[in-house]
Amino acid sequence: MMSETDISAAEIHKGDLPVLCLSESEIAALLDPEELITGLEQGFVAMSQGKVQSPDRPEINVPAKGFSLAMPAWMPGMNISVKVVNVFEGNLNLGLPNHLATITLYDPDTGKLLCVMDGTYITAIRTAASAIVSVKALAKDDSRIATIIGAGVQGREHLKLLPLVREFEEIRIVSLRYTDAEKLASQHPLATPVEDTEQAVRSSDVICLCSHSYKPVIQANWVQSGAHVSSVGYAPPAGELPVEIARDNALFVENLDAFSPPPVGCGELADLEPGKSTEMGDVLSGACKGRVSDRQITVYKAMGLAMEDMVAANIAYERALRRRTGCTVKL
Repeated sequence: MMSETDISAAEIHKGDLPVLCLSESEIAALLDPEELITGLEQGFVAMSQGKVQSPDRPEINVPAKGFSLAMPAWMPGMNISVKVVNVFEGNLNLGLPNHLATITLYDPDTGKLLCVMDGTYITAIRTAASAIVSVKALAKDDSRIATIIGAGVQGREHLKLLPLVREFEEIRIVSLRYTDAEKLASQHPLATPVEDTEQAVRSSDVICLCSHSYKPVIQANWVQSGAHVSSVGYAPPAGELPVEIARDNALFVENLDAFSPPPVGCGELADLEPGKSTEMGDVLSGACKGRVSDRQITVYKAMGLAMEDMVAANIAYERALRRRTGCTVKL
């Protein structure tokens, strides 16, 4: 029963609400890689325990140009996150990244918009960080040689993060263009550019596939016993990871949606049996085993989860509030 003092819905106007805006450079300064890795570990566990809401991502396809994906997620204790990521390969010829993204955060108590932030850097670092979580959890403790295949954005971010989880003696960089491998390798004292992909892979403890290739970039018989392979590339209908590597070894995924057809899942896993894989959250919580021997080959195939964007965006937002970073606009 409404009292005389109650205000009707018709009398209420939203007005101009303050919204925080964060640029790419501000996001890069706010995100601490080690905090992000820890946050993603917790996010994977929450995902496997059914605590994260993340509906299938819809896709808009622009023929001969690119595609756009919407990726919402929420879990208790965080703000609602919605990312729109646009993948347009021709952008590189225009001096733009081929992945462009924006993330919005919403108050879970009221639904009001809290923040609009760059999602391009977040997409890059959270993708690499999820693979690094797999290295931390699954690679042999004495892993000393890593090979990164791909000298683009993901190669760059993997090179930054790999030394945080293992004491590597050498990180090899392979690229379609050797000059790109040289440029990336010059950014880190442990990095070495390599021309022969097979030779690099055969003696590596960790192999990180970071390409945008529509076909496999390595062969299964190049991978030595005990190695860990991670793959973050998304290029349907197939992709960079040989199907037999995922099929014949211990396979780990973010969640079982990875076996759905693209754009929800990974093209490389489309014909494989989900029941033979293990979710990373179950490994991190101790519910399932990870690596079981020093001779076992472990494989992590990522598709990119909205949960990962949510974790990274919430970390950046909370830090921005504490540091009073960014600008506020009224919407």
